[in-house]
Amino acid sequence: MASVNPFDLSDSEEEAERRPNETADTERSPSDGAPGPPPGNPFPPPADAEPPTLLLCGNRTSPSGEGISVSATSAMAGSAETRVSVDAIAAQLLRDQYILTALEFHTELLEAGRELPRLRDYFSNPGNFERQSGTPPAKDQVLGPGGPLNRAGSISTLDSLDFARYSDDGNRESDERVAVLEFELRKAKETIQALRANLTQAAESEVPSQERKNFKSSPEIQEPIRPLEKRALNFLVNEYLLKSEYKLSAITFSDENDDQDFELWDDVGLNIPKPPDLLQLYRNCWTPLPSPRDMVDVSVGVDFGTLPGNCIAQDPPKKPDLSKQQQTEVVQELEYQISLLNIEKQSLAEQIKKLQSEIQTLKRTVSSPPPSTLDLGSQNTSHPSSSSTTTNTSSSDPVSVSYPQPPTDNGQYLDIRGVSEPETDPNPPSAQNTSQPHPQSHNKLKSRPPVVFDQPNRKLSPAFQQALLSFCRMCSDSRLGAEVSRIADSEESVMLMLGRCLPHIVPNVLLAKREELIPLILCTACLHPEPKERDQLLHILFNLIKRPDEEQRQMILTGCVAFARHVGPTRVEAELLPQCWEQINHKYPERRLLVAESCGALAPYLPKEIRSSLVLSMLQQMLAEDKADMVREAVVKSLSIIMGYIDDPDKYSQGFELMLLSLGDPSERVVSAVHQVFIPAFAAWTTELGTLHTALIPSLLARIEKLLMQGEHGLDEHKLHVFLSALQSLIPPLFGVVLQNAPFTSRAKLHGDIPPIEVTRFPRPASPLQDVSTIIGSREMLSALLILYDHQLEHEGTTSWDSLLWVVNQFLPQLIDIVGRINVTSSTCVHEFSRFFWRFCRTFGKIFTNTKVKPQFQEILRLSEENVDVSPGNDILTKATVPIYATGVLTCYNQEDDRKLLVGFLEDVMTTLSLSHAPLDSLKASFVELGANPVYHELLLTVLWYGVVHTSALVRCTAARMFELLVKGVNETLVAQRVVPALITLSSDPEISVRISTIPAFGTIMETVTQKELLERVKMQLASFLEDPQYQDQHSLHMEIIRTFGRVGPNAEPRFRDDFVLPHLHKLAQANNSQAVENKRIDIATQLFEAYSALSCCFISEEVMMNHFLPGLRCLHADMEQLSPEHEVILNSMIKECEIKVENRGMGDAQGSMSIASSLVGEDAKTKFLSKMGQLTTSGAMLANVFQRKK
Repeated sequence: MASVNPFDLSDSEEEAERRPNETADTERSPSDGAPGPPPGNPFPPPADAEPPTLLLCGNRTSPSGEGISVSATSAMAGSAETRVSVDAIAAQLLRDQYILTALEFHTELLEAGRELPRLRDYFSNPGNFERQSGTPPAKDQVLGPGGPLNRAGSISTLDSLDFARYSDDGNRESDERVAVLEFELRKAKETIQALRANLTQAAESEVPSQERKNFKSSPEIQEPIRPLEKRALNFLVNEYLLKSEYKLSAITFSDENDDQDFELWDDVGLNIPKPPDLLQLYRNCWTPLPSPRDMVDVSVGVDFGTLPGNCIAQDPPKKPDLSKQQQTEVVQELEYQISLLNIEKQSLAEQIKKLQSEIQTLKRTVSSPPPSTLDLGSQNTSHPSSSSTTTNTSSSDPVSVSYPQPPTDNGQYLDIRGVSEPETDPNPPSAQNTSQPHPQSHNKLKSRPPVVFDQPNRKLSPAFQQALLSFCRMCSDSRLGAEVSRIADSEESVMLMLGRCLPHIVPNVLLAKREELIPLILCTACLHPEPKERDQLLHILFNLIKRPDEEQRQMILTGCVAFARHVGPTRVEAELLPQCWEQINHKYPERRLLVAESCGALAPYLPKEIRSSLVLSMLQQMLAEDKADMVREAVVKSLSIIMGYIDDPDKYSQGFELMLLSLGDPSERVVSAVHQVFIPAFAAWTTELGTLHTALIPSLLARIEKLLMQGEHGLDEHKLHVFLSALQSLIPPLFGVVLQNAPFTSRAKLHGDIPPIEVTRFPRPASPLQDVSTIIGSREMLSALLILYDHQLEHEGTTSWDSLLWVVNQFLPQLIDIVGRINVTSSTCVHEFSRFFWRFCRTFGKIFTNTKVKPQFQEILRLSEENVDVSPGNDILTKATVPIYATGVLTCYNQEDDRKLLVGFLEDVMTTLSLSHAPLDSLKASFVELGANPVYHELLLTVLWYGVVHTSALVRCTAARMFELLVKGVNETLVAQRVVPALITLSSDPEISVRISTIPAFGTIMETVTQKELLERVKMQLASFLEDPQYQDQHSLHMEIIRTFGRVGPNAEPRFRDDFVLPHLHKLAQANNSQAVENKRIDIATQLFEAYSALSCCFISEEVMMNHFLPGLRCLHADMEQLSPEHEVILNSMIKECEIKVENRGMGDAQGSMSIASSLVGEDAKTKFLSKMGQLTTSGAMLANVFQRKK
């Protein structure tokens, strides 16, 4: 049987079927001038060509029009048409260059199962379709059969054609080259196989023939071992030593035979099947051979052309040598025929007497030649597991019916093919079933009534009758014909037939409908007796669809699970896992995704050793190496399932490393899968091991502390996020451990009225696996435990509650210590820890938070209403403990008492920090974190109003600066009603420092608010600061205004910038030229430089540029020329750029929108500019605005 590759397919079989028909129709038009066939056929038919029995149909147009003549004479009948050889037609088409017609002809022959070697060889040779490079051939040059055929995109060799690739890829030229290379590689492999076979035969025949004769004539002389036998025995001995755990002996044996590779059987012999192991050989060698009495000589009329594999004895040049599989099928067919005849003999021997009385009656209805006898031995060999059957054979009817059921595939079919030499009894005997030797065999075969056919009262010879029936035109000499002519009569036969036919069916099914074949493939793979066929069917299943979508993958996975449930863990390991391993590095991510999903789906059905070793290693490799996010996501989910079934405690460290590796994945979807699936599954395993709170959580805390120690000069916030997020996902499992190990757990009862759990009792879980009710088992059980939990905390305490004591005495203090060491200015870290504490407190409940968490924070912060620490030593208030306690603990519950506690805490912190002259970073971090949630805007405004009316000017200054942070997130209504009135109140404060503190907040309002009336009020207040004579000598006020203008100017309304900001900056720069105090003059100049650098990125009208911006720059240049020469080059370039802008403005030059800093001309100027920028000592935040996009 020719090998079939069902996977080199097009995505659209309809297009593949349409293409040869369309091309053939365009090329088949007859040419009147086409030459006829030459007298001599230059293409003689090969030895295995089909006999010339194909009749030319009248409705088919000849490929060459006049190329084939039909004679009217015949030796058998005077008016019969001459039958032209199919090979002759093919030769004529190839010679006349009707390539497409020949291709269509070849395709039709393939569909009919009648492959023609000439066309197969022609279309499988890429040389027939290559144009030779260089000069064209001369006119008289003899061309090959195909001639110089132009290579087109639609032509390729049939062997190397990959329709699936052509349908997807756009560039066919490179794919065609790949197809040719694949074909050449395949041919090279075939050549290697042939050479290997020849070398093996040569190795077998190394012993001289004369010596072999001597050994045969003298049996006492033992023939010396041949090299092939020695290598085979060495391999089997080494294999036995390894299986028996004689590892040292195996190593020594391998060293003594260093010329042999014991890892590869192919090193023993080429194309030599591997024998059974030594134990199996030892057991089989004592099996007694059948005695001569058990052998039976039979004469069987069998058409060998109909046997599987076309096992017809022919000359060597006509057919290649039969493969081992085909030889096995021949032997099985013969054994099956022998068993049939033995059963038939047994039945006939018992019925012969009864048949004697019926002969006369049967002769009246059936006229038949004398029956031929079967030469049967005296002893019968009956199959031990087969039941008796009833056979009905007739020489006049060429149909033989039989119903045996041997245990293996020996051809147990209802054979409807004609027998070439019928010699069986013509009289159909009556049917009687003999007793069954084994009752259990009734499952394999059920008794069936005999099939009796009416015989005509004729006296035709069997030969004439057979010749007459041959005109029925039945086709049984092809693969498909052989399958059609045999009808399976048992379940096993059906499986064998499906195993042979499915590889031929799959390629001809549309890709969009191939999932319909999955049940058929799986059922056959489950029940087929041959491991090789099962492997091929599972290979078809995993390669059924080139790029399966999600629905198709789910269908395949469902089938794999059903297969696993049916066959058990051993076959899953031996048959399904290799298919996954083969495609672990497939080029299509959908196929690798199928592998990753299969590992998880099959995990419950694998042996536990394989689950925790091979499958875990496969998934670990894919997680580390695969580049597709969706594949790694599926790998994480499959690893989660492995973690749910693993029971080897030694794999804990590997699971922990896998968790850290997957948490560090750059893809968000992979990290999300880790939190949703992997960490809950891993935590459930560690809970069973008792290491969740003794090993897993302490390991993460230790890594966080190590990270903080290493990051004193620069904390790796990403790693901190990784560890802290993992810790946050472990909060629900930790609470589950606390509940399950509590003193009251045994008292929890489900009967009675159990109140439902409040919807807001727990934070929303990221997945069902993080739901505490899922961890505990049910919501009813969780509700009962929560009631006992709250009662225990409130009334009975935590005595003998080890898990909760660990949380209170070890976990919480360590976390609070870590919080005090993080950088308070890092908003990311503050936010991460705030969310962690919020989820922690909400999970463990309000009573736990009030009685266990808050007291520990309050003890560290040392704040109370009676005693406000104003000493500078209380530096804990400047650390991240303040914002995390305020935003992570005090905001967990939003009742009135909780809000009052939060307000009081923030007021105390603001007062303490102000009076201590301490940095306000912790308070700012609290306002930023709380201000992100509109729910707390009113609360924060209440805190700030407390500062506005405070008696201390330091507290009022702090409140004024806090308004700057709050304005950006508050809606304009609150700004107009609460913020601006408070700022105007502070702007008229008796203390000048308080008034100056309001300027940044006013600037932020100008930057964010759009209400005109509100902007006018703010503008008037700022103008009063600039124009009121009492502020003319206020150096700090001018510094704050210039700093604010530089910060908000680029983002403020253009009219406000042109009419207010730039003119006042010009006045300040001009006034600074006459400043007598040098320190004040350089301070103002430095702030002006930063402000002008930021504003230079904006679009400035020509009038404002000429009247304010350029004059202000020139004034600043005059100051810098005397005070700070390093700024001079930058100011010169800025002035020059502004002048160029003014000159080109009328021309509409696009350079007007370029930044001043990026317009320096010449490499020297660039180098000088960059060196001067590096020497500046001003703040980088303002200089960075130089490179912002213009508004």
